[in-house]
This record gives sequence, structure tokens and C-alpha cells, in this order.
Amino acid sequence: MKKFSLVNKNAVVVGMGLTGLSCVRFLLTKGAKVTAMDSRSELTLSLDVPLILGMFDTRKLTAADLIIISPGVDVNTPAIQQAIEAGVHVIGDIELFAQFNSCPVIAITGSNGKSTVTHLVADMCKAAGKKVLMGGNIGVPVLDLLEQTADVIVLELSSFQLETTYSLMPQVATVLNITEDHLDRHGDLATYQKIKLSIYQNSQFMVCNREDILSYPINAKATMTYGLSQSSSGFSWDKEQANILLDEHFFLDSKHCLLVGAHNMLNIQAAAALAKVFGIDDDSIRQGAQQFGGLPHRCQTVAMLNNVRWINDSKATNVGATLAAINGLVSNIKGKLILIAGGEGKGADFSVMAECLTQSVGLLITLGKDGDKIACLHPDNIKVQTIQEAVLVAAKHSQVGDVVLLSPACASLDMFVSYQQRGDCFADAVKALPA
Repeated sequence: MKKFSLVNKNAVVVGMGLTGLSCVRFLLTKGAKVTAMDSRSELTLSLDVPLILGMFDTRKLTAADLIIISPGVDVNTPAIQQAIEAGVHVIGDIELFAQFNSCPVIAITGSNGKSTVTHLVADMCKAAGKKVLMGGNIGVPVLDLLEQTADVIVLELSSFQLETTYSLMPQVATVLNITEDHLDRHGDLATYQKIKLSIYQNSQFMVCNREDILSYPINAKATMTYGLSQSSSGFSWDKEQANILLDEHFFLDSKHCLLVGAHNMLNIQAAAALAKVFGIDDDSIRQGAQQFGGLPHRCQTVAMLNNVRWINDSKATNVGATLAAINGLVSNIKGKLILIAGGEGKGADFSVMAECLTQSVGLLITLGKDGDKIACLHPDNIKVQTIQEAVLVAAKHSQVGDVVLLSPACASLDMFVSYQQRGDCFADAVKALPA
């Protein structure tokens, strides 16, 4: 691949979060003339580059040779659009990475499960003795990975990153699933789907979820599939024996895995398919699947109090994630499920949750900006103002065998700095309950 020539190029980096800062550092090492830009009114940079704060400088942007926007900056921002119309090349950090990377890439996107599957794939590759780097929408900014050597780079990619990526050439890629998310930015499901599916455009091999037709590549054939449905080829699920199958033959006993729930069986299958297509041996795939214990804030049990299980699934920032959590847990609950949900809905249609909530949830506790939109879907609902109040209400109404699940179906930014802070506040409130 022909690489960008960055020497003496006038490059503007928009957005000075971790990603933006990594872009500035990388561009400087390549000899570019870099200007930093951020919408905040106050910001101090340790890097020796001009910094423009507040309203984006349209004149500076339209005069640039190259603009690199951070994932949090909307490409449809008027100043960015004016630059595009003026012929300026606008990309993100993943595209810049793609221009300079020579290491094999496994690329993962989807509405839900990305981080879990990314970690699973990395662990499976490590079990096979591979030197693995992991980044993108998780952990280390992807440009920082170029400074290191590896056998494989496993990337988690968001729709925000993919919409400015054109040249990434994964050895194997997948779209885990597609449900409504980020419609406040992308406008509609069709646009969101198109952006997600772009991960396949230069991929050598493709792994697909049989349960989600929206995640399939257009005019291309899957290399391997997975799903909870029966299949003569690829990975599938034997519900009676609780085993994962490969080509209808036994592959893995789920009882030997630390992850639980139907949604996590899909995650393990997706990771196993990606690893196998990449060339990882079966024993290493099984070892990685069995040893992985899950990630914080993703269906994470934070306490067992008086035989009531308290689960932190704060990472469920959209409807699909919450439905997956409920459906994955409900068959193993002896008592009732108490759900805590609500927050910033990002323009989502909550009505698709109605049937699941009425059939599987015993009590619904809601909070946050769009909590009322969820509360109206269940006859037994209680509205609260804080996560601490939600925990107290849940404790009051819980009995032996019940499960209390924080799975908001919403972003956290109306009340918290991040979903991590929301999950930590939930866990702290649970730990403060009397034993």
C-alpha cells in the first residue's frame, strides 16, 4: 500500500482527547506541520503545536492538506463539511494507522459485545504463543501500537471510527450484531448499518452471526458463521448439553467457561470463529475461552447478598445490549428479575423492549433523562432520582433467588462522567447495603 507522505503537510487534528493527542504525536514524528483544535474553551497541551480552542476555525480547516478528526467529533459538523467540500481529505486515526501498518489485523465491530470478543480473541491468540496487541476503541490508541512489534493486532472498532476509515485491510473481520445505536449522530438504522458493514470492504475473510442478517456483508459470502441456531457448518449451540459445536461436532463444554449466559455463548463462538479463521489451533481457542472471566461493567456480578445476585451491566448503553443481558440471564434465575434502567437514550426506540420487559422482568426501576420512556413499558415500575436510591428500592423489593440487574439501555452522560462511573456507583451502593 502506498503510504501518505506527511512531510511538511499542513495537518489539523480536531479533538484533543487520548486519540487526538496520539494523532498529534504520530504526525509530528512523520514531519507534518500540525495544528491542534478542540471545542473546549480551556485546555493545556504538553505538545509544542498551535492550539485553537472554541469554535472550529473554518478558514484553518479549509486551508489544511489533511484533517484528522477524533471519533467524538461528528463528520457532519458544518466546519468539517465545509472542509470536505473544499477538497480537504478528512480521516480518523484508524485510517492513518491503516496507511502505515504492516501487521496482520483482526477487526471487530458491532453494536454489542465488541470489547468482550476483542479480549477473547486476544487471549486465544496469546494461548497459541502469539505476540498480540489490542487497541482501537479499547485500551491503547491505535497509532501508539505502530511503535511495537507483534504477530497480530486485534482491533475493536466503533461506527465513529469506521465512518472515516477506507484503507484498513483486516485478515479477518466481523460485525457481531446490529441494533439501533447512535442514531442521534448517524440519523437512521440504514446509515448506521452501512457504516458498520464497511469493515468488510477490504477484509480477506469474514465471520458472520447467523442470528443477525443485518450484520452480513452485502454481495459477499461469509468464511465462517456462528449462532445459537443449529448448523451443519461453523459454530453452533447444543442447548440440551450446553455445548458449543463446530461443524455439528463437540467443541467446548460451556460449564468449563467462566462466562455465562446465552449472549456470552455467542461471544465465545464469535471469538473462536475469528481465531480459527486466523489460524489459531483448537486447543488454544478452548484455553482462551475457558480462562477469560469477563470485563468490568459487563454482566459482572458485584455481590451476593442474602441470596440475591447483584449484576453490574453498566456497559449496556443501548437497547440491544440490555435485551441480550436479560435474555441471557432469565433462564437461570430462580426468583424474579429486577431491572434498573434509564439514562440518555440517544434517540433509540425503546418500544422494542416492551415484550421482553413484560415477560421477563418482575420489577422495573428507572432513572435518568429518558427513564420515563422505559418506565411506561412495564406495569410494575418505580421511578427514582439516583443510582443509590435505585439500589435501596431494589433491596427493599428483592427476595431470596432474585437477581438485580443494572442494564440501563442508555448512555450515562446525563448523570455520570462515563458508564464506568455509573457502574462503580452502583457497585458502591450495593456494597453499602446491610448484610
